Amino acid sequence: MTAWVIATLCFGITHALPGDLALSIAIARVGADRVTPEIEARLRQDEGLNRPLLVQYGQWMGRVMRGDFGRSLVSRKPVLDEILYHARYTLGLGLLGWALSYALALPLGIACGLRPGGALDRGVTGFSVFFAALPSFLVGIGLIGLFALTLRWLPPAGFKTPAHLILPALTLALGLAAFSIPVIRAAVREVAQAPYMLFARLRGLPAIAALRHHGVRNAAIPIITFAALQMGFLIDGFVIVETLFNYPGLGDLLVRALVARDVPIILGCALLIGLLYALVNLLADLAALALDPRRRRLA
Repeated sequence: MTAWVIATLCFGITHALPGDLALSIAIARVGADRVTPEIEARLRQDEGLNRPLLVQYGQWMGRVMRGDFGRSLVSRKPVLDEILYHARYTLGLGLLGWALSYALALPLGIACGLRPGGALDRGVTGFSVFFAALPSFLVGIGLIGLFALTLRWLPPAGFKTPAHLILPALTLALGLAAFSIPVIRAAVREVAQAPYMLFARLRGLPAIAALRHHGVRNAAIPIITFAALQMGFLIDGFVIVETLFNYPGLGDLLVRALVARDVPIILGCALLIGLLYALVNLLADLAALALDPRRRRLA
C-alpha cells in the first residue's frame, strides 16, 4: 500500500509539472539545439504521451503487476536495469553511513544516558542540536572544504576509489547520529532508572555491566524502532548527498530523471523506495517482537 501511494503521487506530480513532457524528453535525448517539432511529435506518438493520463497510469500499473517496469524515455534502457545498477552504489553508501552513525551514536548515547547532566552529556547534546539544525548539503560542503580543499586528505566528489565513499558517508552519518543520540540517551536513561536496574546496582554491578546484563533488551526496542524511521532521512539524504558529491547512486539517477521528466525512471525509483521503506519497518516490528515477549503475547 505504501509503495502504491508513493508511486501514484509521483505519477500525478510529475505530470502536473509545468512545461511539455514530450519536449523535456526530446531535449534530454538529442539536446536542446537539435530538437524539432517532428522529433517531438514522433516521440509523443511512440511513447504514448498523447493518451489520457488515466490510460497511461493504468498501462504502467498493469506492466508493474507483471514485473515489467518499462524502459527509460531518455536512454531507452530497461528501468529495472538502470535502477539495479545505481542501487548497488546507494546500498554501499547507505550501509557505510548507517554503520558510521551508530558507531558514533551508540557509545555517546549510552554514556550520556548513564550520566545525564554531566559535561559529556551537555557537550554531546550541543553537538546533536547543531548537526540536527544543519541541512545535509551544508554539512557536505563543510566536509569538502575541510578534508578535500584545505587538508587535501580525501577526494571531493565522484566515485573511482573507496576513498570517494568517505565524505558522503560521513555526511550521512553526522546527520543520522544527531537524531539518534538523543533517542539512545533517553532509552538508556529510562532503563537505568528502572527498579530492576537499581537492584542490580545494589548487588554491586557497575552501571555498564548492569545495563549489559539486564537492560539491553528494553533499551534496544525504541532504538530499533527509531532506526527504521530514519529510513525517511536516508532517502532525503541520498538525493542531496549523491547530487552534491556527484555519486552515481539512486539519488543522482532520480534527480536526473526529474530534470528530464523521465517518468518510468521516477516511478520505478518511487516504487522501490516505498517497498524498501515498508520492508525496513516490517523488519523493525519483527525485531521488537523478538526482543519483547509482551508484544508477542499481544500479537
